[in-house]
Amino acid sequence: MYWYHGPGAWGWLAMAIGMLVFWAVVILVGVLLFRALSRPGGSTPPAAPAQPPAERLLAERFARGEIDEDEYRRRLTVLRDHTAGGRT
Repeated sequence: MYWYHGPGAWGWLAMAIGMLVFWAVVILVGVLLFRALSRPGGSTPPAAPAQPPAERLLAERFARGEIDEDEYRRRLTVLRDHTAGGRT
């Protein structure tokens, strides 16, 4: 009648590890749920930053001395003609 002595050392260890894994999963689900619900704008990802306009990049290259004034003016003219005429 008294032949069962319990789960033993390995059983207690397995139960302890199982309980730690259980609570880790519960906490992880709670954190992920909180982050999903507190995100502004729902589940849409943030918009990618707009690319700087080509004219500004050209002006930055001119300011850094990468291109000279003649090349700057020539490229600026080409850019403005291209945007004014529309893309083909």
